[in-house]
Amino acid sequence: MGRSTETFSKKEREKKKSIKQRDKKERAEDRKANSDKGKSLNDMMAYIDENGNITSTPPDPTKKKIILSENIQIAVPKQADIDPADLVRNGSVAFFNESKGYGFIRDLQSQESIFVHINALTEAIREGDKVTFETEQGPKGLNAIKVKLTVK
Repeated sequence: MGRSTETFSKKEREKKKSIKQRDKKERAEDRKANSDKGKSLNDMMAYIDENGNITSTPPDPTKKKIILSENIQIAVPKQADIDPADLVRNGSVAFFNESKGYGFIRDLQSQESIFVHINALTEAIREGDKVTFETEQGPKGLNAIKVKLTVK
């Protein structure tokens, strides 16, 4: 008489497999019972109300806003011309190293530190001097240009 080929682990695997199949059939039957197929077009339709929210009810035509095509801006809006007097800022030299050729100016209004290079100077400056300057965007932030000493 031969030994049984069924082991405990084989029985467990078979049991898990049958449970999985049973669960799969139950889920399939549940999907069939609760299916959303067969809805009318109006039930599936979604609308956007006057505030831009998605709703299931059609929008009220009395709340409709009329927008003229001339008022729609497709590109970046044009900025007003900048007054040259607004570009000039006042500050004091916080640090300047003549041998290295650079320093920093502290803006009197915003208290931010702005880099200045010796090539941007119109006159020689020292630490503590009051200056007027313009700014431009550099690779690492604002740079002071056209730096001039203010009249004492």
